[in-house]
Amino acid sequence: MRYKTMKKSGEKISAITVGTWAIGGKNSMGGGYGEIDDQDSIEAIKAMIDGGVNLIDTAPIYGEGHSEEVVGKAIEGIRDKVLIATKYGSYIENGKGVHCSRPDSVLREFDASLKRLNTDYVDMYLMHWPDDLGTPIEDTMACVNKLKEQGAVRMLGLCNSDRALIERASAVADIDIVQLPFSMVNQSALSDLKWCEENDIDVMTWGSLGAGILTGAVREKPNFDEKDFRATFYPFYQEPMFSKIQEFLKTMDVLSEKYGKPLAQIAINWSTQKSFVSTALTGVRKVSEAQENCAAFEWSLSDEDIALLDAELTRLEITEAVA
Repeated sequence: MRYKTMKKSGEKISAITVGTWAIGGKNSMGGGYGEIDDQDSIEAIKAMIDGGVNLIDTAPIYGEGHSEEVVGKAIEGIRDKVLIATKYGSYIENGKGVHCSRPDSVLREFDASLKRLNTDYVDMYLMHWPDDLGTPIEDTMACVNKLKEQGAVRMLGLCNSDRALIERASAVADIDIVQLPFSMVNQSALSDLKWCEENDIDVMTWGSLGAGILTGAVREKPNFDEKDFRATFYPFYQEPMFSKIQEFLKTMDVLSEKYGKPLAQIAINWSTQKSFVSTALTGVRKVSEAQENCAAFEWSLSDEDIALLDAELTRLEITEAVA
């Protein structure tokens, strides 16, 4: 496993993080990633830890608490060996998704997260999405700052936020980490990622495997359930993106044969070899997936092959399609 040292806290974190959105299963609105087995999920998380991963990312909205419960079971007896990142400010209410970061809402979510995770503190507490109900970011930061002062939270962060909001938050709180999308098929946040690096804010990237499409496991247009997140949240399985990515996979196939490594490891190395990526989220549901992801760090892509991949992405206009 490769590790990076966080810029503000000095904490050592693994180059990949356990992503747990999928293991939350379906929510009350029907959204999910297909069938999930909790025991498989727990074993997959433990396999990632055995492979050197020391950071697990979750959120209360993933399966409306179920993901946090699964993580809580997976870390039982080894809480001191892992860092836990969870979130606030995004939940389902009356059948609709809500982005609310009012202090009273944050505190309610925090208490519930601690119970589900079976812990008395979290290492990283992140705002999941910008508040859309008018709550000033300064009020939210004052609230989570108090949690940090009390020792209930060690580090603070933001997800899915633009530079302006990160700057406002940074004016009133130490922002240790920002979580933004980044992969070969989604470079929409590239300028903000580089800005974070320049301003000593660590970066946790999500969508590293393009909702699974960069593993090469799906070569024909799938028929997902209409509420499956791979069909509703991501554009990769829709045309024209799907066909463009299938063409791009041919270049990944060439490199897979050259290195004797699976496509998922190519995608992981491409992301984590970037200087501005502190750690990259990789979702796992099975031990085999966990072991494959961790093994990515037994080798590296050459600069020439990274350039080859980038040139093909440009030729196919894939990165420009996700704005």
